[in-house]
Amino acid sequence: MTAKQRNTVYQHVSVAGPEPEIIGRAGPVLREGGLVAFPTETVYGLGANALDAGAVGEIFTAKNRPADNPLIVHLERKEQVYNVALKINRTAEKLMSAFCPGPLTLVLPGRSNLPVEVTAGLNTVAVRIPDHPVALALFREAGVPVAAPSANLSGRPSPTTGEHVLEDLKGKVDMILDSGPVGVGVESTVVDVTGDIPLILRPGGVTPRQIEETVGSVELAPGAAGNYECAGGKPLSPGLKHKHYAPSVPMFLVEGITENAVKVIMKFICEYKEKGKDVGVLSPEESAHRYSNAKVVEYGSKKDPASMAVGLYSALREIDSLGVDIILAEGIGSEEIELAVMDRLRRAADKVIKI
Repeated sequence: MTAKQRNTVYQHVSVAGPEPEIIGRAGPVLREGGLVAFPTETVYGLGANALDAGAVGEIFTAKNRPADNPLIVHLERKEQVYNVALKINRTAEKLMSAFCPGPLTLVLPGRSNLPVEVTAGLNTVAVRIPDHPVALALFREAGVPVAAPSANLSGRPSPTTGEHVLEDLKGKVDMILDSGPVGVGVESTVVDVTGDIPLILRPGGVTPRQIEETVGSVELAPGAAGNYECAGGKPLSPGLKHKHYAPSVPMFLVEGITENAVKVIMKFICEYKEKGKDVGVLSPEESAHRYSNAKVVEYGSKKDPASMAVGLYSALREIDSLGVDIILAEGIGSEEIELAVMDRLRRAADKVIKI
């Protein structure tokens, strides 16, 4: 279905103190079935009234998002979780106390009042309370639970600025609230707490170690390492089944010991240059100087893994804008926040080369 043309209102809003008149215009748009893009601490989200099946369906149309991909329900307060979830066990309570509001999404038994467009037919619901004053003010004004994936065209790198949203969704949404760059840079960690042991379905802003320190044992689903993990043919969580975060040209990800990875990438650069190809390299800043015969975009420092999370999606969009024929990406480790960065790189890549 083709997205209907909308007169997109692009509005700057203060993160220090969201202007009541702006929020007062945005809230009714959500409540009455419209689409509003808004900032969170992780990435920008594209929101609709989670209880309005028609409005939620417009999210999928605007993004060209596969219908079997469930959405996260965003709330203002912990008490509201009971409006969409049947029960909250002790593990979920501990995690909410430690990380909500924050970059954590919990998968809980869902209530029957949720449209199938939100849950993708699962009997669970993914719930999150973002740690961002603009998002929380918007939810408070709207007065409804807000279903929201990232505010980008499906498959594209997630948006970490309002300009990214405008680039992808101008004319497809009713309103974009721009409060500047986000702080975390990768999506929330998704944890299934319906079983005996918490299961991380998607790594993100809350690390496995932080979860383990809070509730004890935790497991990492195969899909959380960048592989596609489904149950009954349906994704257990947003971001697990379909290709995500990808630039418009082929990207190869090279994983391994840094020196070996650099040598392999340099070899590929020479081979593609001999074929007349324009080559781009996505690299940590420590290795960037090694690729002098390619167009290089840095995505942060290995000394500061959080900077790599913040910079990744902007770097993917930047390198895609350089007009290269192929992108070679240098991988990093898979500890803590690095796990989330590598998950996104693997899902963006057309091929992963492990050396």
